[in-house]
Amino acid sequence: MKEKLQGQIIKSLNRLGITETSFTLEYPENPDHGDFSSNVAMVTFKKFAGLVDSHIGKISWVIEKSKIPKNPKEMAELIIVELKKGQPDFVQSITIAGPGFINFKIKDKIFAENVVTIAKNGKEYGWNNSDSGKKIMVEYTDPNPFKVFHIGHLMSNAVGESISRLIQSSGGNVIRACYQGDVGLHVAKTIWAILKKQGFENWRLGIGEKTVTEKVKWLGEMYVYGAKFDDDATAQKEIAMINKEIFGKSDPKINEIYEQGRKWSLEYFDLIYERLGTKFDQFFFESEVATDGVKVVREFIKKGVFTESEGAIIFKGEDYDLHTRVFITSQGLPTYEAKEIGLNIEKFKKYPDLDGSIIVTANEQGDYFKVLLKAFSLIDQNIFTKTKHISHGLLRFSSGKMSSRKGNIVSAESLLEDIRELVAKKIAVRELSLTDKNEISDIVAIGAIKYTILRQSIGGDVIFDSTKSISFEGDSGPYLQYSAVRAAAVLEKARIQDSRFKIQNESIPSEVTLLEKLIFRFPDIVERAREEYSPQQVANYLVNLAGAFNNYYAVQTIIDERDPQSPYRLALTQAFLTTMTNGLWVLGIKVPKKM
Repeated sequence: MKEKLQGQIIKSLNRLGITETSFTLEYPENPDHGDFSSNVAMVTFKKFAGLVDSHIGKISWVIEKSKIPKNPKEMAELIIVELKKGQPDFVQSITIAGPGFINFKIKDKIFAENVVTIAKNGKEYGWNNSDSGKKIMVEYTDPNPFKVFHIGHLMSNAVGESISRLIQSSGGNVIRACYQGDVGLHVAKTIWAILKKQGFENWRLGIGEKTVTEKVKWLGEMYVYGAKFDDDATAQKEIAMINKEIFGKSDPKINEIYEQGRKWSLEYFDLIYERLGTKFDQFFFESEVATDGVKVVREFIKKGVFTESEGAIIFKGEDYDLHTRVFITSQGLPTYEAKEIGLNIEKFKKYPDLDGSIIVTANEQGDYFKVLLKAFSLIDQNIFTKTKHISHGLLRFSSGKMSSRKGNIVSAESLLEDIRELVAKKIAVRELSLTDKNEISDIVAIGAIKYTILRQSIGGDVIFDSTKSISFEGDSGPYLQYSAVRAAAVLEKARIQDSRFKIQNESIPSEVTLLEKLIFRFPDIVERAREEYSPQQVANYLVNLAGAFNNYYAVQTIIDERDPQSPYRLALTQAFLTTMTNGLWVLGIKVPKKM
């Protein structure tokens, strides 16, 4: 419908001799202004006046000089005359508002018929085919073994998972990828700390019967201890030696600690991924891509992409208004940058038919990726043109940014558990089984955190408020979940109470509410969110949709077998539930069976 309206506007402009004009066709904030609103008259007024004054272009009709528009409002009147020559049959009226906005009112029966269609067969309502036939890799979360899975990883996971689902909803084939730093100084510091604090034999005795969570927490504590010695020259020399031995696999004791710690970390990460609803298709590891990265960097020294400097190999970013970064150290070891080169080459080696590669990280890596992408533009144009970096803000609390190096990091699990406990207290008095309460608490807690992250632009920092995040009213994930559960309860009651509710043509109303009109917008919202990599558009839309349904629920008796409108109202409830469930799926949020 939106495309047809846009096409009709363009045809009308062409008849006026105007081509190549950019205009918007949006949903007005005030429903009284119509169902679509365009600024076309305001953006074309000056252009049209110029055409008439200078006789440029072919104008296919004769206009009296006295009728030449003197302002955007008169320009709108001129456009409407042309629009009505081919007015689509779904348009009820075209009017002018304000300084020259053109508003379109759609016939109510269109919205009502859409509701019936969704209720009958709307499982995939909102999906489109804009990415059909495309294979796109999305790399996100990227925790490092031997370090804590922290709230920054939760940010990356929520954003990356939602972008993956937006691509899926557009018909794309998504490959979810996770890149994990299983080698590097953080590993060396952890192993150094283990050997210093416990010694090899004591470490072997101490790993015993602890849970995976306890073991990983202990590894995090060891890393924090090792990081305290960054200014100790002797410690740094020992850590550098361990780092080299990890790469070379030359020391059996270090190898044993390394392999065991890596195994624990990966097992623990899998537990969190499952809880968050993410299933990765491909895992990449620094240890597996480092060698190829070094090989490519050394190869492109000869081609002038990289430069040798004091024994190290660097990329001179200043030549491109960027900053210089080291890719191979003077000890011959690859840095993150060289490993990243190897990683991205490996991505396209494994999946040569990739149409796109999206990398999701925190904003603080923005400059780093500018350098990497510039290097790739000189190494491999295919990788460069198909790779997109999307950065997100930080999840902050009143104490500000957290740091694993300082030891005051907030782990993802601790935040999840804290919010889960708050939800559990909130539903403690409800008549639910303990199993149901546990399941609901987990689903609602994860929904609360994900929604808080995704409700605003992904480039901005998120200030997390625990109380607001779990509210069952207003702008929150639980509010959306509760609205869906309420609709499902109405439908279940109708199913049990009377199976004779059937939609008949005479039960379709002649006038619709805001709820029908909001449901109608959902496919366009999803498509636009995909185009702009902006899950927040879906999140903000769902809050308005939930509000419209709850207002409708408050004033309408939905189940009444004596009322011929009742079957339609049940269909509307089903259409709402389908739309809300699909929208929450895009955000990676489940709907519990009860609340």
